[in-house]
Amino acid sequence: MSEPFILGVNYWPRRKAMYWWQDFDAGEVREEFSLIADLGLNVVRLFLLWDDWQPQPDAVSADCLKHFATVCDIAAEQGLGLDVTFFTGHMSGPNWSPRWLLQTGIPYPTGWMKQLVSGGQIVDSSYRNMFTDPVALAAEKLLLRTVVSQFKDHPAIWLWNLGNEPDLFAQPPTAALGRAWVREMVALIKELDAVHPVTTGLHVASLHADNGLRVDDVFGASDLAVMHGYPMYLPWARHNLDPDLVPFTCALTTALSGKPCLMEEWGGCTNTPGKASEVWEWTAYGEPRRQFMAAEDDLAAYIEDVLPRLVAVGATGAMLWCYADYIEALWDKPPCSESIHERFFGLVRPDGSLKPHAEVLRRFAATRPTVNPQPSRTVTLDITPDEYYRDPTGHLVRLYQQYLNGG
Repeated sequence: MSEPFILGVNYWPRRKAMYWWQDFDAGEVREEFSLIADLGLNVVRLFLLWDDWQPQPDAVSADCLKHFATVCDIAAEQGLGLDVTFFTGHMSGPNWSPRWLLQTGIPYPTGWMKQLVSGGQIVDSSYRNMFTDPVALAAEKLLLRTVVSQFKDHPAIWLWNLGNEPDLFAQPPTAALGRAWVREMVALIKELDAVHPVTTGLHVASLHADNGLRVDDVFGASDLAVMHGYPMYLPWARHNLDPDLVPFTCALTTALSGKPCLMEEWGGCTNTPGKASEVWEWTAYGEPRRQFMAAEDDLAAYIEDVLPRLVAVGATGAMLWCYADYIEALWDKPPCSESIHERFFGLVRPDGSLKPHAEVLRRFAATRPTVNPQPSRTVTLDITPDEYYRDPTGHLVRLYQQYLNGG
């Protein structure tokens, strides 16, 4: 029997965004999960914002555990599986650090730092590296033990996830340390739960560079390969809505890791309803920003083009970013205050109405797609992964041109 092609969405509530764990509303979650299920989607990816979940390194928030139990129950009622993402420190532009990890006077543990939020406030600080700091490592293990042991038997659990684009929050000093960290965390989860798969939410940066989290290393030590990709952020895309780029990154991830790939995060931000695609310009985090904003119908056509291409490369599923545009009351808070495009990535608008690409997903789900066991489009590596990571960007662009040429 063919394996079902996963269709899902990354989730932050429309009225709460990253602040929902501290302002939890079960009715809101029930309403929104019901809509997600009505669209025919079957997986929701949610994020355990680290500062909320571990306000102290030696304790896990009892309130968050209680709220998470409610979320799991609601998901199970709606027939939805959960992709549970730990150690969420980077999200939608800013980095969000636990208060106890802060330390001034040290370099940021990543090359990416636009804005730092901690305790719900923008702070002027740095923080220690989660991959090397002993306090952070002990806290990570405590969070995994607590959540996995309590929820491993819940019917809503589908996937354990070790991070969201973690290189944007911190980078292991070497690929060997990154590989060792993933192996240790996966082994800990497996001691507690031998049933559910484990992954790490890597994005295209792990195909562009050896950032300490190489695709072959991370997914070689995990059960499931995933990728995140957006053509509008990548200069080597043919255009902002290049329908082949996202499937290619899945195929390349499979070629490097030897495992079928879930496209865990993809999609696009939309312009004001009724407006054509255009580029917005503003100042964000003190720097000029240009961002392509797709017309709603253009994004819907893009989603419709990409979905069958993902099936063609043997992807195991597709999960859109993200569930909702955020209500205007959130626009003066991180991340929306600076990353204004992040206000408009949703399947639903700020008023809760569906965008056209939500209906594209509904129609595609109604066809009951299955995973293609014999992909018609693949990437064949003519080099080893070690050779690839000596010049990752060069090989990435070269292999994309070969892929487009049918090679």
